[in-house]
Amino acid sequence: MKYIYKLTYLFVIALILCSCSDDDEKLTLSTQGGSVINTPSNGQAFVLNPLEEQTNIAITISWDHSNYGTPTGIDYTIQMAVSGTNFNDAVTLATISETYFTMSIADFNSTLGSLGLFPFTESSVDIRIMSSVGDPSQLPQYSETVTILVTPFTTDLPKIAVPGNHQGWDPPTAPLLASSAFGETDYEGYVWLDGDYKFLAPNQSGMFEWGSTDWGDDGSFSGVLVEEDEVNCTAVSNYYFVKANTEELTYSAEAHSWGVIGNATPTGWDSDTDMVYDPDTKTLRVTLDLVAQQAPDNGLKFRVNDDWTINLGDTDADGTMEYSGDNIGVPESGNYTIVLDLSNPREYTYSLILN
Repeated sequence: MKYIYKLTYLFVIALILCSCSDDDEKLTLSTQGGSVINTPSNGQAFVLNPLEEQTNIAITISWDHSNYGTPTGIDYTIQMAVSGTNFNDAVTLATISETYFTMSIADFNSTLGSLGLFPFTESSVDIRIMSSVGDPSQLPQYSETVTILVTPFTTDLPKIAVPGNHQGWDPPTAPLLASSAFGETDYEGYVWLDGDYKFLAPNQSGMFEWGSTDWGDDGSFSGVLVEEDEVNCTAVSNYYFVKANTEELTYSAEAHSWGVIGNATPTGWDSDTDMVYDPDTKTLRVTLDLVAQQAPDNGLKFRVNDDWTINLGDTDADGTMEYSGDNIGVPESGNYTIVLDLSNPREYTYSLILN
């Protein structure tokens, strides 16, 4: 019995010593030194290229281990924010145990976009490392901030809006024109017009609101735009191909009547079947009996004003349109609703819906 008591006593002593040891270990944790960022360096510039392979590494962030006074597992959170915001609304790139982190061009560019940085314009962002052991709210340590210069990009085409009588003069819901590339000012697109209208640039946030730069006619109604002392442009009710060049200060609106033609249609290649504009969907539509035909030698196409000067086809059979593209095939004979969608400028699509 005394032997059992001795064993019990020794077991209790061991538990107490172990508990004390754990407490001692917890007490030795202290914030003795935050991480030091090794890369990137202060002032380093990153110009992201939309033409480069987007999976290539754009940036490597590396740092030294934080010091908590004793060997222990540490979590590192990489934070990025617009410079001068004191990391308000910062984005978290990752929380990891390693001391380095890489981002591809695509991911880095997307992150910069989420921070609201303007594309193709140099801005500065701050980076810091927050380290923690267990609960991030307990004994967090922060590195010194590193500031870098970044130039993000966008693959979206720049756009201007066309508010007017045709849609209640409401800029956020106005139809859009798109330029051929970023930095270009040759805007174009298809718009249903009905009376007076103007052209409106987006604000710094990319939103269309009154107060931003807008253009109207110089009063001669000869296709000349002005920013000051302008009058509204005007057009009779119809579907138009609208162009505006905000550098050359010119514009035009040409009425386009779209039709479908081809040996898949009832009138073959001899004549068009006119399409009708649907204001609810902002698309052109017609319902026809079509005969099965195989592209690219046969099928159908879309053209303007009963003429081949402007026509749209589908060269890759992918549902997107190209000017003077290949014929569009019809998979089987039947009654179809044909839809031509020109509402997204420079990115035109169609669909053949079997009824």
